[in-house]
This record gives sequence, structure tokens and C-alpha cells, in this order.
Amino acid sequence: MRSPVLGAVYIHPVKSLAAHAAGQAVVEPWGLAGDRRWMLIDGESRVVTQRQQPRMATLSAEPLPGGGVVLSAPGCPALTVRVPPSDRTVTAELHRSQVEVVPAAPEADAWLAARLGAEVRLVHLDAPSHRRPVDPQFGRPGETVSLADGFPLLLTARGSLDALNSLVAQGEHPHEGPLPMSRFRPNVVVEGTEAWAEDGWRRIAIGEVVLRVVKPCGRCVIATTDQRTAERGREPLRTLALHRREGKELLFGQNVIPESTGTIRVGDPVRVLDRRPDRAPAGTR
Repeated sequence: MRSPVLGAVYIHPVKSLAAHAAGQAVVEPWGLAGDRRWMLIDGESRVVTQRQQPRMATLSAEPLPGGGVVLSAPGCPALTVRVPPSDRTVTAELHRSQVEVVPAAPEADAWLAARLGAEVRLVHLDAPSHRRPVDPQFGRPGETVSLADGFPLLLTARGSLDALNSLVAQGEHPHEGPLPMSRFRPNVVVEGTEAWAEDGWRRIAIGEVVLRVVKPCGRCVIATTDQRTAERGREPLRTLALHRREGKELLFGQNVIPESTGTIRVGDPVRVLDRRPDRAPAGTR
């Protein structure tokens, strides 16, 4: 097997909207530059994702210099949204945390509400350096995260997806496979490793950027959502429940926290700096 490399980079400018493939990205302490700095909230100021609105997968947000985005959807006029001034913030509920965010212009709310058929507001995280700390069970003092579910970056591996798709093909719903990597909405995809090798990593380097691997990623209904059509199936959760269950969590991918910053590029070498002595590659359980 060839040496591991960075096979793909994805930025999600608006949380739960379509991914934006990039040839390179700047790693900041709280995640990739421009990743998940915007999100949708409902009338109660609670986050809205594909869990509640699978059609969000069919909407796109192209990043602009300076942090703005261009919202687009098939058959609809696009809308440019600029970063709002930070003179007024609102408190939003993001899973189990509260975070101060800045409301976008009303035109953005109207555009999104028309596409989704629901009352939503678009908000922006203006200061990721101090707005939202990483879970202290896994993060160190001062480490923060943008509007991702819990950690700055999500890493997946091509070899593990191939293994998962082999299991799906042998299961009850083989017609739902093979599943594309987009189902798992990663930031970085590693190629050239054995299946589930990432289970045993503790620290890695992508190019010159060092990352700490802190926790496997537990999967939810979003992984069953076709990112092109917004239709939902049963996979991969059925197969993960049989082969990749740990307690209540169904695992695929790893949450990581940057220990240094810099630019990563597709094709960069991936080096394992430290392994978990208590956790060899898990294979299937």
C-alpha cells in the first residue's frame, strides 16, 4: 500500500448546506478557514441542520473573500450575503451549547425560508477565537471550535469507506450502496491507509500541520441522507450498528483538533506521529 496522502479537502461555509471541494485550505485553531462560520436557526434560536431539514443538502454556499457567501439552489436566483457588522449579537442554541452569533441581512432569511418552506434565520460566528470552547473532556484550555457539531475538523479515510461499502453490499440493503464520502461530510479525507487504521491514531501531521485525534465520530440520520437529492435511506446506520457500534454511538471518522496552523493541500503526505497503545485498528466489531 502506498504512503498515506491527503486525498480531498471540503469546506462547509454554512453548516449543513452542500460541501465545497477545495484543492487546499488554511487550518486555523478552530477549523478550516471559512468552514461552518454560518448556520441556520429557527424561531426559538435553535440550530437547524439536515436532521430537521434534509433539503438543506441541495442548497449551496460558495465562499467569498472576506467571509461572505453566495447562496444558490437549482432553478433559483443566487443571493450574495455579506458578513454582517458585529454590533448586535443574538444567543443561539447549538446542540448542548449556547453561542453568540450575528444575524445576517433579512434578505438571506427570506431566501432560505422560501427554499426550505420553514421559518429560519441565517447567523454568522464573528469571533471563533473565543466564542465557543471545545468540550473540556477532549479539548485543552483555550481551544475553540467554530459552528461544527463539536470539534474543529472531521477526518475520514478512503480505506474505511471501501470496507464499509463492502459490508453494505453484504447486508440487508445492498441497493443503497456504494455510499459516497459526501454522506459523512468530512473536512479532510486520507487515502492510502488500511481500513479503520485511523482508530489507532493519536497525533498526525498533514504536510506540516499537526493535528490531535481526540474522538471517533458518532453518526446520526444525516449520514442516511443523499447529499444530491435529500432522500433518506437506511444505510449506513444499519451496517454501522452491526459492525461499528461503541455504546450508543455508531462510528465513522475521527474528530481532530489542530495543534498547529498552516495550509494543507491535496496530495500532502499524512504522517502518523503518535498511536494509541490501547487501541489497535478496530476492523469490524
